Amino acid sequence: MNKKTLGNLLALFTVMIWGTTFVVTKNLLNDFKPIEILLYRFTIAFVALLVAYPKIFTVKKWKHEVVFALAGLSGVAIYQFLENTALTYTSATNASIITSMAPFFTAILSFFVLKDEGLTKRFIVGFIISILGVILVTFNGMFVLELNPFGDLLLVIAVMMWATYSVVTKIASKYGYHMVQVTRRITMYGIIFITPIYLFSHSDFDISKILVWEHSLSIAFLGFIASALCFSTWNIAVKHIGAVKTTVYIYAIPVVTIIFSAIFLQEKLTWMGILGAALTIIGLIISTRKNRQRSIVIEDE
Repeated sequence: MNKKTLGNLLALFTVMIWGTTFVVTKNLLNDFKPIEILLYRFTIAFVALLVAYPKIFTVKKWKHEVVFALAGLSGVAIYQFLENTALTYTSATNASIITSMAPFFTAILSFFVLKDEGLTKRFIVGFIISILGVILVTFNGMFVLELNPFGDLLLVIAVMMWATYSVVTKIASKYGYHMVQVTRRITMYGIIFITPIYLFSHSDFDISKILVWEHSLSIAFLGFIASALCFSTWNIAVKHIGAVKTTVYIYAIPVVTIIFSAIFLQEKLTWMGILGAALTIIGLIISTRKNRQRSIVIEDE
C-alpha cells in the first residue's frame, strides 16, 4: 500500500469515528459541561499516547515547539471548546452545515501558507456538490433552518481554527518526528490551554458522575478512540496526502452521523437524506481526485 492510499484510508476511518461522536457528546452534555468533557477526553488521550509511545520527545528547534503549541491551541483547545459550546446554542443542522465549510477554509489558508496546495476547479465543483449533499443530509426531510447568531458565529470561528490546525499539522509533519509523538505533544498543549478555562468555569470534579457506566464508556470512547487514535490517524493522513485533501473528508461526517443515528437511535432516514449522502460522497470523490494538469486558484494553466 502506497502512502497516498494509506492517507486516504486513514482519513476515511477517522471521519467515520468522528461522525459518531456527535451523539456521544450530545448525551454527555446532559450531565457535563463542555469544558469538563474536553479536559477528561484529552487527558485520557494524552495518557494513552504516552503509553503507546513512551519515548522521550525532544524538539530540534524552539520554533517547532511554537508550531506544536499553535496546533494544540487551535485544533484541541479552541476548536473543540467552541464546537461543544455552540451545540448548546444552535441546532445540529446548523452545526453540520457550518462545520462542513472546513475544507474550503483549509484550501484558502493552505494556498497562502503552504503554497503547494490550493483551490482547483475540481475542488470547487466537488465542494459545491458536497455542500448541497450536506444540506440535504442535515435537513433529512425538514425544511426549516433556524438561525442562532451566537452559536453559529462560534461554529464559524471553530471552523477557521480547524483550518489553522490542519495547515499547522501539515507543517509539523515535515519536521521528521514520529507522528504519535507529535500528536502527544499537541494534545499536551491542548490540555494546558484547556485547564485555565476549566478552572475559571467553576466546575467541580465529581467522580460519581464519571463512574456511571454509560458516562465512563462514552468518555473512554472519546478519549482513547476519537482523540488518541483518531488525532494520530488524522495527522498521519495530513502528512501523506496534504491538509486540503484530508480535510475534504469532513464532508462525510454528516453522512456517517445520519446513518449511525438511523441504525442505533432509530431516527428516520428519508429519501432526502439518502440523496444528500450520495451527493456528498460524489463531491468528495471529485474533490480528492488528482487533476491531470496542475492548476492554481480557479485559473487554467
